[in-house]
Amino acid sequence: MDAFSTAIRVASHEQHTEAETSTFMSDLLGGRLGVAAYARYTEQLWFVYRALEDAAEALRGDPVAGPFIRPELMRVAQIERDLAHLRGPGWRESLAALPATRAYADRVARCAATWPGGYVAHHYTRYLGDLSGGQIIRDKAERTWGFERRGDGVRFYVFADIANPAAFKRGYRELLDAIAADDLEKQRIIDECKLAFDLNGAVFRELGEQFPLTA
Repeated sequence: MDAFSTAIRVASHEQHTEAETSTFMSDLLGGRLGVAAYARYTEQLWFVYRALEDAAEALRGDPVAGPFIRPELMRVAQIERDLAHLRGPGWRESLAALPATRAYADRVARCAATWPGGYVAHHYTRYLGDLSGGQIIRDKAERTWGFERRGDGVRFYVFADIANPAAFKRGYRELLDAIAADDLEKQRIIDECKLAFDLNGAVFRELGEQFPLTA
């Protein structure tokens, strides 16, 4: 069998591409949507990362999920700083999860509570994506809406405590390859990765409905 980190990447490639090339993300990165769409997207991230990180402490000692709980990855504080910049100090009052976001966050929370392998699937799809494609979003956001480079508004994408992202990602993939799971469990984790991309894609679709491009 291929290394698990390779198998997981190859198996979820199609869903990954679909999410990356969604109409909403294409319009956002193409500079065709306003900063309000970016702020709404950032709000949705808050719900998903709250689900991931609220569970982190309880999973720290878990043999499957524990090795992946790394404080330098945590994003909620950065998202909250970005939202304060984007929405102002009362940002929590207007915070609202789209139905697709609620479904996504609920799935993450359920895996965290009942299935550490499933939690790892969601952890992998989010954080490794942030370290990779997330940097493209940061660059575009800085140029499109004039955020200070690596400053408020794009702090979600800035991993200040990871000096070498390439080495960190390599180490993360080594953790995946060494995961305490048999082949059947690994396949279940791969299937959950695919679901994670689908849930993310559903959020993009609902965002696209909220922010259609006017012809």
